[in-house]
Amino acid sequence: MRRHDLDWLRVFVFALLILYHVGMFFVPWGWHIKNNVIYSWLVYPMLFLNQWRLPILFVISGMGTYYALGKRTGRQFLWERFRRLLIPLAIGMLLIVPPQIYIERLAEGQFPGDYFEFWPSKAFIGVYPEGNLSWHHLWFLPYLLVFSFILAPAFLHLRKNTNSRFIAWVKRKFQSPWGLFIFLIPMYLVEALMEPFFPVTHALVGDWFALVNYGLMFFFGFLLISAQEEFWFQVKTHRRKFLYMGIVSFTLFLGLISLFEDSIYVHFTEAFLKVANLWLWVLIFFGYAATYLNKPSKALSYANESVYPFYILHQTITIIIAYYLIDAPWGFIAKALILLIGTFGGSWILYEFLIRRWTWIRPLFGLKLKSKA
Repeated sequence: MRRHDLDWLRVFVFALLILYHVGMFFVPWGWHIKNNVIYSWLVYPMLFLNQWRLPILFVISGMGTYYALGKRTGRQFLWERFRRLLIPLAIGMLLIVPPQIYIERLAEGQFPGDYFEFWPSKAFIGVYPEGNLSWHHLWFLPYLLVFSFILAPAFLHLRKNTNSRFIAWVKRKFQSPWGLFIFLIPMYLVEALMEPFFPVTHALVGDWFALVNYGLMFFFGFLLISAQEEFWFQVKTHRRKFLYMGIVSFTLFLGLISLFEDSIYVHFTEAFLKVANLWLWVLIFFGYAATYLNKPSKALSYANESVYPFYILHQTITIIIAYYLIDAPWGFIAKALILLIGTFGGSWILYEFLIRRWTWIRPLFGLKLKSKA
């Protein structure tokens, strides 16, 4: 049975990704280009989103893998993943990402010419940030491809043996709401012991903390959905309790990083609060989505198909618009609204009138050849 709440969550989280990337234009964290005024207060809502937005995406992807393997052989699954992840990645690196790098070089005074002097002659020389070849925001695709290939044998075994000892053990743990937190143990060890030594680069090669951390989330998603009703019952029943705990955990996390200097004790405490907070919010969203959103709609069908092209397109549109707003004499609200409306509107126009309707373009953006009615 299709879980419509997972589709809604996927749409919701990718919409938040657009919101997050718009916010990156205004906060003091490093990004491709920056507004002429930086807003320090925006760090706090951005930090809240940053805690769980990527983990929940990988968890949802792991859940989707469970359903995909229910109607495909291992070979069919891997071919589909190869086709639906690698082709859009290649198209993105060839056509979608280069304008972002060109705008960044333009803003930093590193390239004075027009775009067609930059692409293709300069666009693929060297690896970013020293060079110009990059997958930028599309890093999610190669990571998901790697996880799918590495974990496919384990997933196939677990999918064929739904009554195995391991799945039975997971289901027994989930008979208590506190059993959902068994995953905090490996998450905490990775956060506390790996994160300080392997900063996240999104370069795939050598990005060990991100690979292990997000790979775990992908695997956990498969296990959560394997437990079926034991999992859904707990998150629906205890969603309000988890919400209160999530508010407390994020408040404690903010207090810790704001009031205390970094030390080994602070690091280990921060690591615990960080993983506890992100996992609580993952459970919270699953609980509320399962309670209120597990129902089909025409809007969901449309939005669910459009998510992938929106993801591929959005950051390029955001950066192009943002470049012309850098020195505009307007406040945060005006610029943010222009960026949000322009990014969603531009992505929708390209999706609706180009990608969705042209059969031969659809696979280039990860869509099936023919659209559902």
